[in-house]
Amino acid sequence: MDLVRLKSLRELARTGTMAAAAESLHLTPSAISQQIAQLEREMDIALTERQGRGVRLTPAGEALAAHTERIMVVLDEARSDVARLKREVAGELRVAAFPSVAAAVMPGVVKALRSAFPRLQIVLEAMEPLDGLAALGSWQADVALIDDLSVVPGPGQLRYGIVPLTDDTLHALLPARHGLAGKAALSIADLRDEDWAIDSASSTYGEYVVGLCRRAGYEPRVNARCKGFEMVSAMVASGASVSIVPGLLLARPVPGAKAVRLRPDVRRRISAAYRRGEQNHPAVTAFLDQLLRATSKL
Repeated sequence: MDLVRLKSLRELARTGTMAAAAESLHLTPSAISQQIAQLEREMDIALTERQGRGVRLTPAGEALAAHTERIMVVLDEARSDVARLKREVAGELRVAAFPSVAAAVMPGVVKALRSAFPRLQIVLEAMEPLDGLAALGSWQADVALIDDLSVVPGPGQLRYGIVPLTDDTLHALLPARHGLAGKAALSIADLRDEDWAIDSASSTYGEYVVGLCRRAGYEPRVNARCKGFEMVSAMVASGASVSIVPGLLLARPVPGAKAVRLRPDVRRRISAAYRRGEQNHPAVTAFLDQLLRATSKL
């Protein structure tokens, strides 16, 4: 059985549609369909069946997808064992990290690892936590940085090892001359009459901030849906909006804006995820060790 075809079946089982499986593996839906059709011919049994406009796995398809999951774990373990026997931290390590934690810690981590292990190449890609976890699950990334606002523990995550890194405290971000900017702390309710800039680059984070307002008894009056912190901070600094932003983004002062702690604290837990089969891979171990050292200083 061809491994590429097995991975196509496994991605279809994981994502639920040909289009999603194709996107995950950087293929076209027709290529995924062809891979699975060839696998069906090799196995001489139907692995998928029509369901409305889509497809679903047959019992045989589900059984083979489950076996593929175990095969991939064994292959990860094999790669890790061979890498350890080389007694060298080398090769390419692909890391998916969401923007706030990537900006705060990854430059230092990459620089330190390049100095300690010249033959280790870190390839960093900015991805929101759910996208990073999906990339990890489809072998497009080796480590993914995630948070507990976006990723809720579930049965599908048992295949991953999780390393807690740090807690990030969210802050209110106000125009520097705002009447509340001099307060030591603010509640979400204190901001009910304000115009809001919401960072919608991650729908999960934006929805979480809106949810905080709703739990405080009001619907936020949003005057800017922003794609990233740069636009959020510009709207706040101009005096046009307020916002809630991750503490990781406040390592440097934001000109024209003032960060104020929330009362009670609103926190998110940031963690690193890796495939369990690679828990002993030298590159993964070296990366996680350096990442823990970096986040302990935040």
